[in-house]
Amino acid sequence: MFQDDDEGRYDVVINDEEQYSIWPQVREIPAGWRATGFSGTKDACVAHVDEVWTDMRPLSLRQAMAQDAGAAAGAGPR
Repeated sequence: MFQDDDEGRYDVVINDEEQYSIWPQVREIPAGWRATGFSGTKDACVAHVDEVWTDMRPLSLRQAMAQDAGAAAGAGPR
């Protein structure tokens, strides 16, 4: 089993819901996730995720909320 390695190298990964995580470079990235192109120490990767992941809502929820807001705006006053 893998144990955290604060001195190891990590990749920042993202899934189809645009949720971020970090993954050790010595392990294969799991299905459903892909590398973002950013890698470094654990601290650097966590700092990068903190900087770029500003909206924690999954993509499907953001899209549904935007669609609902658009439908409500299109309804107009009665």
